[in-house]
Amino acid sequence: MSYDSANVKKDRLYALLTNESYGGRIFTNWSSLRIMGASIQKEIPGVVNTCRISDESKNALFNIDGKALYAQGKYTDPSLFSMFTLPFMQGNAKEVFSQLYSIVVTEKAAKKFFGSDKNIIGKTIRMDNTRDYVVTGVLQDLPENSSLQFEWLAPYGVTIAEERATGNVDDVVKWQGYGPFTYVELSSPAKLLSVNRQLYNYIHHKNAGELVHSFLFPMSNWRLYNEFANGKQTGGGGIEQVRMLSVIAWIILFIACINFMNLSTARSEKRAREVGVRKVLGSGKKRLIAQFIGEALFMATLATIVALLIIVLSLPAFNQLMQKQLSLGLSNPVHIIALCVLTVICGLVAGSYPSLYLSSFNPIIVLKGLKIKTGSAVFIRKGLVVLQFAVSVIFIISTVIVYMQIQHTKSRKLGFDKDNLIEIDMQHNVATSFPAIKQDLLRTGFVENAALANHVMISGGDTDDRFTWQGKPNNSDINISFRKVSPEFIRTYGMHIIQGRDFSENAPAENTNVIINKSMETLMGKESAVGKIIRSPRDEKDGVTDNLTVIGVVDDYIFGNMYENPGPVMFFCRPPDYTNLVYLRLKRQVNAGDAVTKIEAVLKKDNPAYPMEYKFVDDQFNEMFFNEVLTSMIAGIFAVLAIVISCLGLFGLSAYTAERRIKEIGIRKVLGASVTGLAALLSKDFLQLVGISCIISFPVAGWMMHNWLQNYEYRIALSWWIFLIAGVTAVVIALITISFQTIKAALSNPVNSLRSE
Repeated sequence: MSYDSANVKKDRLYALLTNESYGGRIFTNWSSLRIMGASIQKEIPGVVNTCRISDESKNALFNIDGKALYAQGKYTDPSLFSMFTLPFMQGNAKEVFSQLYSIVVTEKAAKKFFGSDKNIIGKTIRMDNTRDYVVTGVLQDLPENSSLQFEWLAPYGVTIAEERATGNVDDVVKWQGYGPFTYVELSSPAKLLSVNRQLYNYIHHKNAGELVHSFLFPMSNWRLYNEFANGKQTGGGGIEQVRMLSVIAWIILFIACINFMNLSTARSEKRAREVGVRKVLGSGKKRLIAQFIGEALFMATLATIVALLIIVLSLPAFNQLMQKQLSLGLSNPVHIIALCVLTVICGLVAGSYPSLYLSSFNPIIVLKGLKIKTGSAVFIRKGLVVLQFAVSVIFIISTVIVYMQIQHTKSRKLGFDKDNLIEIDMQHNVATSFPAIKQDLLRTGFVENAALANHVMISGGDTDDRFTWQGKPNNSDINISFRKVSPEFIRTYGMHIIQGRDFSENAPAENTNVIINKSMETLMGKESAVGKIIRSPRDEKDGVTDNLTVIGVVDDYIFGNMYENPGPVMFFCRPPDYTNLVYLRLKRQVNAGDAVTKIEAVLKKDNPAYPMEYKFVDDQFNEMFFNEVLTSMIAGIFAVLAIVISCLGLFGLSAYTAERRIKEIGIRKVLGASVTGLAALLSKDFLQLVGISCIISFPVAGWMMHNWLQNYEYRIALSWWIFLIAGVTAVVIALITISFQTIKAALSNPVNSLRSE
């Protein structure tokens, strides 16, 4: 909730977003035109400042005094320092980017680069073994709850200069070059509606071919309300996790309050005489209610103290699970007030019904020892037990379904072999030196094949909606993904050719050929796509000629969203002019550790200036499920917690029930009842309640999880046996919980219970 609160201008800072239509749907993009920020600052009233910042962090290699270190950073405009609150420890915000090849580092990065040396302004560091940068400023380390995260910043002008050097002048000066994020500062939040009206068709007025719509997105929404669907905010995003945890926390608290209510009313007969005596001595109903509420508040206060101790002990593990850096924050008065309010609420809720029930006893009846009518109390008590176990069963079902959905997706047909596949980021262009590196890798005896690619294959790549073929509808704007790869990529990545052939080793001969996936073939018609022509709008500079011949079709492979069906993809056998990504297929049965050691030795020889950076693709694949795995773990933890709390209440109620029926049990034993029969008799009522809770929880859980599964295109079907397992689990847990008390009561000596009769 406090994300980006360190920024003094938080209420006036916005991100410039763009809505663009593809295939009948509207997609919201954070990338913006390079020249748009300066243009709107000049032309739209209310816009007082703008800045560009690179859309992705760059993992740059720095050489300092013979040390080679990697650090994540971004390129940005100097106006960033006046818009965002970024305190300087050394340097002047207005002058740090006065020269092009200057760099600002964080305090943490400064220690990483220069150790204990404090006087680093003016020192030179070499980036990516190509260019020297002068350190012109040191920033305080960024807080964890900041949208901006980096170790260094360099002028955005560097990227402009590099694009000009490669001939991409149009992207720099015309209304067609998307790339950076653009942040905007308004003179007042009240200007937002006016500015957004002017932004709506702003790009279209500058370039009639760009049918996109821009708008400003407030910083206060970046973290928690950043989900868009069809061009509009859904109200979802990070807030959904906050809501989920909040709801679960309140449910757990309510279950605990139910326990207090149940046990308090169950013990009512033991306190009946106390109530009768107090009433005879003059205590009114209000005073008795206040007494019992006070007792509940006292218990809630003790529970809060114990809870704080548990939080202190468990918070490190919770932070590790959630990958957050949360603190208890008891020094914050707001937290103290919230904690006190929560304690009072729990005390009032837990003590409300017991206080009203106990204070209503008739003193004449209780002091004469007559049996108190408890019909309504028993009914309410049973209802609360049902509610407790219904919640527990819902948690069990949810945990099982989330886990099954994750496993279902992990075990789906991927269309490639993720095992024994390594992705290496060479950190610089290896397109020209790759043939020699490949041969050295193959000679290690650990590598089966190697290939180049221009994008991380598991997460996405370039797209375009202008590819055409015979039979494509005229008004269709289908977005086609395309990848530039070396000839051996299909084999290295473990894809399956289902029609046609693979690329040959003679890359120039394959220059006008493409391989497509099954989804792309389906778009092109019912018959085989092999031999068909795809017309590309891209020119020779992009490595693609106008007419491309389909020579093969690969099975669909999963990339991007693991829960969706894969979209259309084209593979060009044209190693990109610049690429730093190499994929290696290890031989089966080789030791991965030994293979990495050998590969590292080769790259140290062939790529000596860059320490090896690698990832196993199967690890990348597993990382794609982080949110779902986290949801599953949280649901599991809270399911266990809810069950434990419910069982504590059930244990107490079963003990009280056994105590109340001790004389009945004694008589039954005298009359010949068996231990098994008595245990079954005492258990029957509780098992009936658990059965009712299952009947209630099954449709509720089914509805909730059905809606949750609709978020995933590739999903499991809800099966009856999931609910059966959850119900049986609840019954078994209840049996185990009450068995100790029921068996203990059934084994008791009837002489002891009937001695006074």
